[in-house]
Amino acid sequence: MQITRVAPVENDAEPGEDDPDGPAGRSPLAGLYGIARACDLPGPAMSWRHFTASVLSGSGGERGEAWVACDGGRTSGGQGERSQIIDSQVAGNQVAGADQVAGGHILHFPQDDNTHLALLRLMTHPDRRREGIGGALLDHAIGRARDEGRRVLIAEAAADGPGTAFAKARGFSPASTETRLVLDLRTADWSGLELLRARAVRHATCYSLERWAGPTPDDLLGDMAGLTEGMNDEPLGDLAMEDQRWSAGRVRAREEMLARAGQRTYTMIARHTASGEPAGFTQLVVDAERPEGWARQSSTTVLAPHRGRRLGLVLKLANITWFRACEPSAERVITWISVANPHMRAINEAMGFEVFDTWHQWQLDI
Repeated sequence: MQITRVAPVENDAEPGEDDPDGPAGRSPLAGLYGIARACDLPGPAMSWRHFTASVLSGSGGERGEAWVACDGGRTSGGQGERSQIIDSQVAGNQVAGADQVAGGHILHFPQDDNTHLALLRLMTHPDRRREGIGGALLDHAIGRARDEGRRVLIAEAAADGPGTAFAKARGFSPASTETRLVLDLRTADWSGLELLRARAVRHATCYSLERWAGPTPDDLLGDMAGLTEGMNDEPLGDLAMEDQRWSAGRVRAREEMLARAGQRTYTMIARHTASGEPAGFTQLVVDAERPEGWARQSSTTVLAPHRGRRLGLVLKLANITWFRACEPSAERVITWISVANPHMRAINEAMGFEVFDTWHQWQLDI
């Protein structure tokens, strides 16, 4: 078994290359994407364009790298076969074909904060489990994280999926639990939601709403940086994570990453009318390459001085109504809510979101 670093090659993520059957369809990176799709649980699937963009960078600016475990290139030793490591992006895209990829991992290394962490996504082809491939990949990922000076590894897995048993067996500790909730836009009670919005607005008469699709206007980047830092108040359970520091440049870099990934964003902010201060924001995202009826509720937060006025509910209701008009093919919106955040869960349930499944974030001191 050979573990090899791979990276997107030129034209890997051209618009319209919705799957690995195009020009890069026989590359090991395409093989890893195929495994990711085979491992995906119900819910929105990541498009090829989104996948290749995520290999290079996480949504918070984390530097990314991908490695694949390939059949072939085996070398024998006293204890049988051992893994051969090739750390070459060029070699990695030539060393094997997509059909030889048995598994892989993607690591993201935060750059601006949380530099003690590495974020891991590990996957093994469903037909190749219990062959030691996942364990070899995890050992390799731990080595890479240590090489980068990281002390903690974080990964997520569905509560009832094979990743949970694997994490327990390998010494990870459960650090946070999140529930995915879904709102079906086709059956939502829109008249009831409008009444809910009208009642909530009565508590927020000192605020106005602003909205935009796509990148943030230049003159609002500073406001968005401050609002995004408001997400640091989100409960994280026992995750060993520091507050994230956001600047105008980091906000723009995240938006550029989303654009490369083929993601369309719909953002709405609340502003205190008298002071002009930004008070809160919410954002919805849809994959332009492979929506399949799905949209994602991204961040929502209200800054501490402005809480208690139902602004979170006002923002989410106004944004989803606008989003529905802009994206008529969208059928469902999915969101992640920490079980340690009952207030936000109550807001979503008031809107008609229903529980879809549960995920754990697992943490390993390395």
